[in-house]
Amino acid sequence: MREAHKKAGDFMGLAFEAATAAGQRGEVPVGAVIVDPASSGVLAVAGNEVEARNDPTAHAEILAIRAATEKAGSPRLTGCDLYVTLEPCPMCAAAISFARLRQVVFGAYDPKGGGVDHGPRIFSQPTCHHRPEVIGGIEAERAEVLLKEFFAARR
Repeated sequence: MREAHKKAGDFMGLAFEAATAAGQRGEVPVGAVIVDPASSGVLAVAGNEVEARNDPTAHAEILAIRAATEKAGSPRLTGCDLYVTLEPCPMCAAAISFARLRQVVFGAYDPKGGGVDHGPRIFSQPTCHHRPEVIGGIEAERAEVLLKEFFAARR
């Protein structure tokens, strides 16, 4: 079990690296990692690219899902896990469901824009096709500090 926690910490660490890099590029600092636990292999790492792509859908989770499905050669990522620094928004939560991700581990809760534990709670809706296991609040303080510092620097 200790090894599993260490791996989870490593994957969250990669998500934070992607988030930090996104923030340095002027993007909201959110990072995501998709892992295949069967092989402990990282399928994708992404940070937000909304500004760079002029694309409101270029959230870290969406970009990671796109890269992972391409690498997997399938539109479904059954059995794979997502590590992300911020609670996914409703758009990303729907994409997570459609991708059939097994588990979502996220850092900071997002009472204003979240779609998992806040807002529309996508995975709780009767129309949701797939409900991943969700673990929230992992390294939440670290994620909150990263976001607060980013937005404070822009005021």
